[in-house]
Amino acid sequence: MSLLTWACAPVAWPPEVREAELWARLTRHFGRVQALVWAEGHVIGQLGSRTVREALAAGVPCKQIWHAVWQNLELPAADR
Repeated sequence: MSLLTWACAPVAWPPEVREAELWARLTRHFGRVQALVWAEGHVIGQLGSRTVREALAAGVPCKQIWHAVWQNLELPAADR
């Protein structure tokens, strides 16, 4: 890939949410312990009726998981 091709390549936005960022966001909204409990016990339809933990284990991308969590919790657009 040439420098020009690389410089003009489209940038994914918003950037991909990695697992650490997913947990940081959940912790910010719930607190550390409650985030873990919620991630293990709350089933989200948009994740194929899985919990966050099950979706992670199934290989669902963290960005997709966060979007489903964001919708499910009806969080403000700033948290998207």
